[in-house]
Amino acid sequence: SGTGRYVRMYGTQRATAYGYSLWEFQVYGTGGDPITPPPLPSDPANPPRLVWSDDFDGAAGGKPDPSKWRADPGTGPNNELEYYTDHRNASLDGSGHLVMEARKEVTAGSSCPRDPLSGSTTCQYTSARMNTGATFQFTYGRVEARVKVPKGNGLWPAFWMMGADFLTGRPWPYNGEVDIMEVLGKDVKTSYSTVHAPAYNGGGGIGSPYTLPGSADFSDDFHTWAADWNSRGITFSLDGRTVLSLDKDQVEQTRGPWIFDHPHYMILNLAVGGDWPGPTDASTPFPSRMLVDYVRVYQ
Repeated sequence: SGTGRYVRMYGTQRATAYGYSLWEFQVYGTGGDPITPPPLPSDPANPPRLVWSDDFDGAAGGKPDPSKWRADPGTGPNNELEYYTDHRNASLDGSGHLVMEARKEVTAGSSCPRDPLSGSTTCQYTSARMNTGATFQFTYGRVEARVKVPKGNGLWPAFWMMGADFLTGRPWPYNGEVDIMEVLGKDVKTSYSTVHAPAYNGGGGIGSPYTLPGSADFSDDFHTWAADWNSRGITFSLDGRTVLSLDKDQVEQTRGPWIFDHPHYMILNLAVGGDWPGPTDASTPFPSRMLVDYVRVYQ
């Protein structure tokens, strides 16, 4: 019924001889009048200005600010063992820190594993996960958090971002995921930054491990993780030192479509167990605490 003026197709190459699998097809300007493709958001200013922050000030025992964070209760993915409570495991310590606490305690939940003998659904651990999905979404900026991670087999603290269209039904990994910080409690000398998209996700995500000077232990002190994100890519840093740079054009030429040029929201969580960190054992300390000094976004 009209003439296409602008077409963009993304496909992922298949391992067999059958070419490509189509996963996104966009047409702009059908009909007689061309329609300009939607512009990308503006890149952050240089230097960027602070547009959102939480320094977790407040009385000891207080809960995270509901105008900034919402609890994300339920079980985690990746065969994790915890049940995330409705902020019962997250509180302020009165000294300017958020405390996210993993506890060894039985909690019932419909998504917990089913006991083959009793038939009941229970999780053996509780923990905290919260996000800004309902309060703050953004495209591009410097995203920064100062965190002290716990140590122990099976613990998995993280600071990350999800593409906001996940909240309206677009499935992972098509929405995009940006992991700014992940540390495994069984190896607290290593941290990871990674991005996930349809053409590179899970164990095939694009990322890098890195260490502290002198192979120091991340759990001994607070450290600052940041991601500088703009229309050209993402640069990850630790305590001001660049640890990974991802160039959008290079990724699209070598790995597949770059899908991060749209709104995202932030997530903090402390997982217990799962495919990557592995299980807890008798040496894992409970309760274990992830401390967050601040989270800030500059644009």
